[in-house]
Amino acid sequence: MSLSIGIVGLPNVGKSTLFNALTKAQNAESANYAFCTIEPNKAVVPVPDPRIDVLAGLVKPQRVQQSTVDFVDIAGLVAGASKGEGLGNKFLGNIRETQAILHVVRCFDNDDVIHVANSVDPLRDIEIIETELLLADYEVLENRLARMEKMLKGDKTLAPKIDAAKKLMAHMDEGQPALTCPEESKAYGELLDELRCLTAKNVIYCANVDEDGVAEDNDYVKSVRALAAERGAEFVKISARMEEDLVGLEDDEYQEFLDSYGVEESGLHQIIRTGFKSLGLISYFTAGVKEVRAWTIHEGDKAPQAAGVIHTDFERGFIRAEIVGYDQYVELGSEAKCRSEGVLRVEGKEYIMKDGDVTHFLFNV
Repeated sequence: MSLSIGIVGLPNVGKSTLFNALTKAQNAESANYAFCTIEPNKAVVPVPDPRIDVLAGLVKPQRVQQSTVDFVDIAGLVAGASKGEGLGNKFLGNIRETQAILHVVRCFDNDDVIHVANSVDPLRDIEIIETELLLADYEVLENRLARMEKMLKGDKTLAPKIDAAKKLMAHMDEGQPALTCPEESKAYGELLDELRCLTAKNVIYCANVDEDGVAEDNDYVKSVRALAAERGAEFVKISARMEEDLVGLEDDEYQEFLDSYGVEESGLHQIIRTGFKSLGLISYFTAGVKEVRAWTIHEGDKAPQAAGVIHTDFERGFIRAEIVGYDQYVELGSEAKCRSEGVLRVEGKEYIMKDGDVTHFLFNV
């Protein structure tokens, strides 16, 4: 399992610049005109987690494997994208499989960077993008409903799903996203799984500022932050240009650069941390001489489910898990010491995993 985030926004809001910086790969061309990005840019990015470096320092394994985040960057969208304007509908299909959406919004003035609407207005820009996402979902839902109604004569089991589809359509007719639809039936859940609705995904609003806006919120940022709070959504503020400048810096230079702007963590850290929180994700570790590795699971997952992330056989044949909390492991310095001190616990099938658990699974094949 890995966290996947689709990056959306109007043209020239800094999406591709941010993508370049976040992935440390200058493979998403940034240019000062619309539709610069023609094909979706995809990258697998290691999750920055200092705990895995500490564990690796203690265990000294042959290799270290971090958790990863998949970022998908598509071309900037415009009004009419859901109907194919600027090839927008094609691009939207590329982010249906992602788990969350990072909505990048321009929150700075710069006469040298054109805006498709000729002015900076974050709330208006957000409305444009969200309208296009909603219209794209509506079209997919409409087509799916029409197909199910044709199939109903031969398959009466579709009736609950058709009912759920009509309720979702009525909700969308009011301009509301799938995420806020009150329907909770099993058929509705199955329908959402099939549709992969864009408006059913958790949204992280990302205010992109210039260097002057890094330390203190400007009025644009305040408006986006307030909207996120009103909707119960996540919010991050970054400077895409600053993030690009961070690429390639050594650790001491990196921290010094952040300090000079009065920020504690990079945009990458903010986005990943916020993404994990938004989707209810946590990490656990396996630590051996061959490999120290971080694994991503959902908060509330039990030990067999966590084992299944490594391999499905581990879940099917789960016997027990040997677990040490991260802090205890680091304090004692090794698995052997944890075992001798009696802090290594044996947990069964009902154990709910905790963030940072250092784990060894026992299973039957």
